[in-house]
Amino acid sequence: MRLAKLLIAALLVWSLYWAAAAWGLKRGISAWFEVQENRGWQAEYAGLETQGYPFRHQTRISRPTLADPRSGTAWRADWLELSSPAAWPGQLELHFPATAQRLSYFDRTAVIAADGLQASLHLKPGAALELEQMAAVADSWQITRSGETVLSGAALDLRMVQTERPETYRITADAREFAPRAAWRRLLAASAPLPERFDTLALEMAVAFDAPWDRSALEQRRPQPRRIDLKLADARWGDLRLKATGALTVDEQGLPEGEIALQAENWRGLVLMAERSGALPPSLRNSVERVLGLLAGASGNPQNLDITLGLADGYVTFGPLPMGHAPRLIIR
Repeated sequence: MRLAKLLIAALLVWSLYWAAAAWGLKRGISAWFEVQENRGWQAEYAGLETQGYPFRHQTRISRPTLADPRSGTAWRADWLELSSPAAWPGQLELHFPATAQRLSYFDRTAVIAADGLQASLHLKPGAALELEQMAAVADSWQITRSGETVLSGAALDLRMVQTERPETYRITADAREFAPRAAWRRLLAASAPLPERFDTLALEMAVAFDAPWDRSALEQRRPQPRRIDLKLADARWGDLRLKATGALTVDEQGLPEGEIALQAENWRGLVLMAERSGALPPSLRNSVERVLGLLAGASGNPQNLDITLGLADGYVTFGPLPMGHAPRLIIR
């Protein structure tokens, strides 16, 4: 009898805690939307509902809409579900609907549809809610614009994991059966038609920011990259393959400096692709092919090319060839 009373008391205490935490979670979500509205955002939703008793809190936000007029970005969906253990809400999972989501940048809108799309956030306890790990995974997915499929894939795995240094994160990406739209394949095809899907598209790098990612990254200022260690970027598309490794530092103006080692198979096809995409002016193509041909011939295999992409003083060089101004790496 005494044990039964203890169990009933424990159950009552836990139920009160679960209910209080659920109320606090809903109130926190509502308050966050209100804060964004006060900052000039469009931030609204149709309803909040929490389930998952007794071990989890599963809160569904109906018809959320977020728009930041300063950056020109906006997002909306039919619903968004937040799920976390009742004991610690800092291990958060976000589940997205299989129905269309709309992501806009000023007057351009992309429609995202994905099966099993979910994201996870692991946060450190504390007021700052510092990011320890973030991931996004999906099964079959596609992005359309004006009714045309722009990008699609069979599976997607993106991860950002904090290292022993709080401001440094390991970032990986793997897109299985990645497919650009047909018009791009026809435009970029070199000596032979390109297949519909990439054989490989993967990325691994470590990025040191000027501050850890925490709640202030959304509410105030985004952390900016200061060093990028590219472990491997690997893309194989038909008979084209490009691999890259290297390291860059980034100054306060966002200008990168360093070297990226590139290995290209069937490099002439990549040059033609660069020209057709607009990355290489047509007037420079013959000069670039002559120089790269000499470099590839010196390596012993004229079909493959090992070359360095250099970034310094605000400019880019491709081996001995100047390529123009370097991009600024700034997260808005």
